[in-house]
Amino acid sequence: MSYINETISFVREIFGSKDFIPLHEPNFSGREKEYVLDTINSTFVSSVGTYVDRFEEFMQVRTQTARAIAVVNGTSGLQVALRLAGVERGDEVLTQALTFIATANAIVYNGADPIFLDVDRDTMGLSPDAVEAFLEEHGELREDGCFNKQTGNKISACLPMHTFGFPVRINKLINVCKSWNIPVVEDAAESLGSEFKGKPTGSFGKLGVFSFNGNKIVTSGGGGAIVTNDEVLGRRGKHLTTTAKQPHSYEYIHDEIGYNYRMPNINAALACAQLENLDIFLKKKKKLAGKYRLFFENTGLRFREELPETSANYWLMCLELQNRKDRDRFLAETNEAGVMTRPIWQLMFKLPMFESCYRDEQINAQYLEERIVNIPSSVK
Repeated sequence: MSYINETISFVREIFGSKDFIPLHEPNFSGREKEYVLDTINSTFVSSVGTYVDRFEEFMQVRTQTARAIAVVNGTSGLQVALRLAGVERGDEVLTQALTFIATANAIVYNGADPIFLDVDRDTMGLSPDAVEAFLEEHGELREDGCFNKQTGNKISACLPMHTFGFPVRINKLINVCKSWNIPVVEDAAESLGSEFKGKPTGSFGKLGVFSFNGNKIVTSGGGGAIVTNDEVLGRRGKHLTTTAKQPHSYEYIHDEIGYNYRMPNINAALACAQLENLDIFLKKKKKLAGKYRLFFENTGLRFREELPETSANYWLMCLELQNRKDRDRFLAETNEAGVMTRPIWQLMFKLPMFESCYRDEQINAQYLEERIVNIPSSVK
């Protein structure tokens, strides 16, 4: 397979001849040090500070939403967003099995059960057709929501994930779920800067959630954000993520079970500097994707590109191999050569804690699991 050696050489041409080329490393080319030092000098390095407020304002503008809530990571954001959407213990949540584990974990953290439905092969995200087919067979509309006729449990949310920054068919998914009175929460953890029909991912559903982990296109070291156009939900989300403490100058009054999910000011400072450069990062990502596209056209491999009416942030670039055998050989040889590549995630229902959950045939998800690999995607 000469294309593997050719790929290794091409990646090294782009990223340099260093011994190890990571999958995605952060780019600190802005005012990160200045802002972080400012928080240290102010002594406000924990959960209160001006950079938290600034970060939330940044995210509101960037996602074109009414309210953004800074949280400690994307997983905690998903957990709270699902609770805000109405997910309760014993409920069911429609989602995809082809995802990072945080998507499924957040459902279980709320005491609910994931329903794993297939993805579209081209978007790699939750298929509106699969959701519609499941609901037509299993759904029952009642006065207080949609219920699963087989289990009797309420289907209280739908949680699609924009895989690697490629938007799902979110408009069709929203319409399907609306007809069944099911709120949509977008797992936009990987898609900051991505758009569907000119509108930011994360802004379509009842709530959206982003991650700012160290390997994301914009990082705060560790952090996340919940966004929503519902002001009431936004205020409640801020309340829940700050230990459900009522405002008071010195008394500790908590009126319900909340979470200590506050993003520290020092992390928010890092995120603010990163967000200032997001458009630059996106432009460089598109340029890198263009180089990969031209290179892989000559190898016979499929380089995953954004679909019409979408703009992907190309967080992680993707290749589609011919089969699992080719995939495994590609992964082994590139990693042995110091070029980091990795497979797409193992499907959630194959993990021991989710093996008893409902799933449909998963034809597309299993096809992708056997073929998709990520290649070095850092901003250059």
